[in-house]
Amino acid sequence: MAEPYLVDKKASFASFSHILDARLLRALADMGFSRPTLVQAKAIPLGLESRDILARARTGSGKTAAYCIPVVQKIIRSKSSSDVEPENNQVTRSLMLVPTRELAEQIFGHLKGLLKYCDNEVVVSNVASGTTSHLQRTLLSDKPDIVISTPSRALSLLQAKAFNLSSLESLVIDEADLILSYGHDEDVRQIFDGGHLPKVYQSFLMSATMTEDVEMLKGLALRNPAILKLEAGEDEAAALSQYSVRCSEVDKFLLTYVILKLRLIKGKCIIFVNDVDRSYRLKLFLEQFSIKSCVLNSELPLNSRYHVVQEFNKGVYDYIIATDESGAAEKDTEDEDEDEDEGVDEDFVSTQREPAPAPTAVEASSSKFSASIKKRKRSPTPTPTSHKRYKKNGASKQGKNAEYGVTRGVDFIDVSCVLNFDLPSSVRSYTHRIGRTARAGRTGMALSFIVPASLSSSASNSKAAKVVSLPSSKRDEEVWTRIEKEQKARSGNVNEYNFDMKQVEAFRYRMEDALRSVTKKAVREARVKELKSEILNSDKLKAHFEDNPLDLEFLRHDKPLHPTRIQPHMKHVPKYLLPRIAPVDGAGVVDGEEDRPKGFVPFKKDSSRSRGRGRGRGGRGGKSGGGSSGRGGKKKDPLKSFRR
Repeated sequence: MAEPYLVDKKASFASFSHILDARLLRALADMGFSRPTLVQAKAIPLGLESRDILARARTGSGKTAAYCIPVVQKIIRSKSSSDVEPENNQVTRSLMLVPTRELAEQIFGHLKGLLKYCDNEVVVSNVASGTTSHLQRTLLSDKPDIVISTPSRALSLLQAKAFNLSSLESLVIDEADLILSYGHDEDVRQIFDGGHLPKVYQSFLMSATMTEDVEMLKGLALRNPAILKLEAGEDEAAALSQYSVRCSEVDKFLLTYVILKLRLIKGKCIIFVNDVDRSYRLKLFLEQFSIKSCVLNSELPLNSRYHVVQEFNKGVYDYIIATDESGAAEKDTEDEDEDEDEGVDEDFVSTQREPAPAPTAVEASSSKFSASIKKRKRSPTPTPTSHKRYKKNGASKQGKNAEYGVTRGVDFIDVSCVLNFDLPSSVRSYTHRIGRTARAGRTGMALSFIVPASLSSSASNSKAAKVVSLPSSKRDEEVWTRIEKEQKARSGNVNEYNFDMKQVEAFRYRMEDALRSVTKKAVREARVKELKSEILNSDKLKAHFEDNPLDLEFLRHDKPLHPTRIQPHMKHVPKYLLPRIAPVDGAGVVDGEEDRPKGFVPFKKDSSRSRGRGRGRGGRGGKSGGGSSGRGGKKKDPLKSFRR
């Protein structure tokens, strides 16, 4: 649901009864939509008038319904008013392009709810899902009315003539500011320039920010558009509290342990890291203290990623460790200009497709936009690798990263805090990350760890820091300066979160003990275990294992992995380690003891403290009898006290 202050209180969906089908209004009521948001109230009437729309609104403002409702209504109207037989009237009328598979799955679910009472009339197909190409072609052979896809998947299916867009009525580009930055720049150009689209069609361009990418897509896709801007208000900025902590790489683990174990942050939390290895290392580290968490990264299949998000939203896990590989690779425009003379363009551009000849319309666009697209090709991988290795595996890595993203589009529910364990490399990535919290009228918190240049250089001398450090942390201060400048321009203040390190230091020896047990071998075996589990549970491989049962037996009886040893005593925090600000309820304080001065030792033993301890000194179960005094006294010799 959208934020309350974004809802148009003067309008209701019932007021659209003259332009919307009754079945759609009924489905909207079932979905809990009673009043349209501001962007929906403006976009739905304009969309039904076949106007091109450029909508700029933040995440959670209802942009998905703003284009889904008019697209579905136009398809219903076209089918009902046509005199052609239904068999000959089935064509693809709408194409929705999104940057990630997760967002495609979310839009598909939204459309299924919207078409609850007319699913027989409007057919929707999500070709961005992890289904096989053969199954996708079979689904597209039925000519679905709406096709949801990523640009790369749509281009490959169009080139294979799996579906036809000659009857296209509506083109939607959601999260337009991310479409090009996720490596889809060449695919988008070829879709527009390859003759796949008709001359006349309606376009929806949805974005949270106005960037150079959006301006370029505006020139390619829109014709005299209606521009809707929903600016962020002061209430939105006040709902989000932003903090930063300057610490070393090792102290990141220490502070994370203290924050989560002492429950300094209440509610669900997303922890962003920049590397897949990093996510498993942090997960194994938290497991040492019996802190449950789940991992979300591009190595997991789409269904598994979707399941992880659902489990997090249901509250099965309070902490999710998300690998933001695009945020680690993305750079701001200033950084791209600095890297222009480094001489690495040939190494990276060689892995891309051959660029198609630019048409006249594109040539008319400014050279600044085209230059930014070429530069963006140089950073398709999340982790820095050698040029030689990149040439070998660059294409596959780019394809994997282009279909994955967690900072935008994925619907995380009731997130109280966003913890930037690793700082992103661009201002835009930071904005997208913190957009996961402070939604639906709730307050939220964003905490970022920054490694100063002085600590980053001194970390090279420490063996522990070498293992847990990332090369991207060397630029943390430079990136954070730009982030602070951008947030101040948006009326968002970033404050220093000052920990009392004297009280935190008491936890250091436990942190170091846990960090030593999370070795490179343990991280590697955790990834192998995850991969092995995915293979055994894969529906696609069931037929293979049925034909090759030995493969399944070998996999099940493979050499046992040696997981990280978890020490039971690490689960609990001793009372003497607890800081004064975080007392534990019911920590065993005896009545009257709180009034005594600290260090007080009574002259006589308090008999009340020895009661109820099970067996006492005086006999079985603490009962008196059988030659015992019953008060913990000295036992009597039964032979001496024997009476005839």
